[in-house]
Amino acid sequence: MKNALLNIWNFYLEGFRSMTLGRTLWLIILVKLFIMFFVLKLFFFPDYLKHLPTDKEKSEYVGNELIRRAIPPAD
Repeated sequence: MKNALLNIWNFYLEGFRSMTLGRTLWLIILVKLFIMFFVLKLFFFPDYLKHLPTDKEKSEYVGNELIRRAIPPAD
């Protein structure tokens, strides 16, 4: 089992070492992931729970928001 895992590791390690275009593509992928998960989170997904100090208050806020949004407004 240990030998099989070592063979698989070496297979991928040698594959990544011999890449030329692949390294550039992996760099592009990593930059895009950084932009998607870090930069977009900062600007487009505000932390609504920041002002609530305890986990109990946070859970109550989330529960109340789910209920409020699930019930359609009365006309």
